[in-house]
Amino acid sequence: MPPTIRLASERVELRKVQDDNPPKIYTPGEVVHQGTDYLRGHGTYLDEDCVKSSVAGICQKINKWLIVRPIKKRYNGEVGDVVVGRISDLQMKRWRVDTNARLDSILLLSSVNLPTGELRRRSAEDEATMRKYLQEGDLICAEVQQVFNDHSLSLYTRSLKYGKLGQGTLVKVFPSLVKRQKTHFHDFPWGTSAILGNNGYIFIYPTSQRSGKEGDGYKEDAEETITLEERENIARVRNCIVALAHYKQMLYDTSIAVAFEESKKYEITQLLTPEVMAKIASVAQQSLLQHSRNH
Repeated sequence: MPPTIRLASERVELRKVQDDNPPKIYTPGEVVHQGTDYLRGHGTYLDEDCVKSSVAGICQKINKWLIVRPIKKRYNGEVGDVVVGRISDLQMKRWRVDTNARLDSILLLSSVNLPTGELRRRSAEDEATMRKYLQEGDLICAEVQQVFNDHSLSLYTRSLKYGKLGQGTLVKVFPSLVKRQKTHFHDFPWGTSAILGNNGYIFIYPTSQRSGKEGDGYKEDAEETITLEERENIARVRNCIVALAHYKQMLYDTSIAVAFEESKKYEITQLLTPEVMAKIASVAQQSLLQHSRNH
């Protein structure tokens, strides 16, 4: 929900706790550099001996190159990234997966564990029963194995922590807001877990679901009962992430935990009102800045 005019004070409050020298954000058509001593890179163009920005973003200088990296963009994958995606199509010996990138990613039949867990070559029978493993609309968690020349991605789920996702909720944010960490699987003390995909897809689910998951990664848990408390915590975490993303706060386990504790002062339905969203984002930012100064 977009903020209204009365949120000006909250926006000022957010700016007060930012760094003294925040990076300048250039708008399309704005002059980035006067002169021709720098070469134009991605996100820029040359106009009358001036390098101008063609996107809204932050300027970076690499040797003699000027690059403007857009704030809002599609996901550009890197090898080793953890992603959450949705199966969009089924093809010969492969699935196509929506991972918030410019092109659909590829998940080969040879890149998944068989339901039985055995290691062998994939046969024609396995290819004929692919839809029993994964079908259109299923959510999966995977890792980027390879990046092709056209920037499409090849995924794999040959680890027990990857595979088909069960009951939960999906939140979509800008990929640049997800902080890169050693692990993107987080279990919170209030009984909720989250997978923070590098591609901007965040999956929230009850922690108890993982403890009962079989090793093949294809267990159907649609009949499993999720308690009211677990559903409320999932909804609260989801609304906290939406509030942090709305005010462009970095998303990782600590920021989500701080926002969750602050959100306990309000009802779940109140968390999507502009005033409460601004308050949660402001308190989370101040708390994280204070924590970084102390360490």
